[in-house]
Amino acid sequence: MTIALDGTAIAAPARPDGFVARRPLRRLGLRRSVPFARLFGVVLVLGIWTAGVHAGVIDERKLAAPWTVLQTGWQLIADGVLLSNIAASLERAAIGLGIGVVIGTALALVAGLSRLGESILDGPVQIKRAVPTLGLIPLLILWLGIGETFKIVLITLGVIVHMYIQVHASLTTIDKRLVELAEVQGVSRVTFIRQVVIPGSLPGFFLGLRLSVTGAWLILIVVESVNAIDGLGKMMTNAQNYGQADVILVGLVVYGAFGLLSDAVIRLVERKALSWRRTIAS
Repeated sequence: MTIALDGTAIAAPARPDGFVARRPLRRLGLRRSVPFARLFGVVLVLGIWTAGVHAGVIDERKLAAPWTVLQTGWQLIADGVLLSNIAASLERAAIGLGIGVVIGTALALVAGLSRLGESILDGPVQIKRAVPTLGLIPLLILWLGIGETFKIVLITLGVIVHMYIQVHASLTTIDKRLVELAEVQGVSRVTFIRQVVIPGSLPGFFLGLRLSVTGAWLILIVVESVNAIDGLGKMMTNAQNYGQADVILVGLVVYGAFGLLSDAVIRLVERKALSWRRTIAS
């Protein structure tokens, strides 16, 4: 017998052997993932771009054709210009990202595990979150000048906020029943933090890491246009001055490629680290 949504009883059909026939289950979750499905949208955009250039709808002086971008990119690689600028950008992004992840996670742990820490740290971080990171450029230039320190500090500040918000939210939303169970079992605070709190906050950590990587690339392209002598942002700024749309697109393609690659790596590590978790996308 089954129960309808309106509360009435509906007799389930019986099989010849006397057992009740089981109704087929509807799959309400996501369907099985398709390999490289995330590239479908990219291929679609490239197809529209190519068709637009062929049809003459897109002006190549403003948006160079895909094959022109490939030729320009290969020439920049052969000349060593692209690789040197990529190395400079990666160094700035890696330093700022690394420092920001460590500081942001540490602040979140202090604020999430201590009422005193939360009362001291949460307010200033929330204020910083309300202030756009790029809006701090004039003040940081006044304090630090326009050298490398200014660029790395700005990236670090943006990463700190992303990491803090996500990790702190994960720490403070752990099911209270787990806390009560640990107290009943007489688990020490150190063991509780190591075996319950930290694993429970890992989803927020990886989400914050993904947002931090994206934010670091966003800030990088802006700060490299401020008196930088190298980097992808500087290369694109020079190309803008000379009307080189193909060079600008090469820089954007590199940014997009590094963004997708870094996000894919973080997703892979996340799946390995959170293999115990069962979600709708699993």
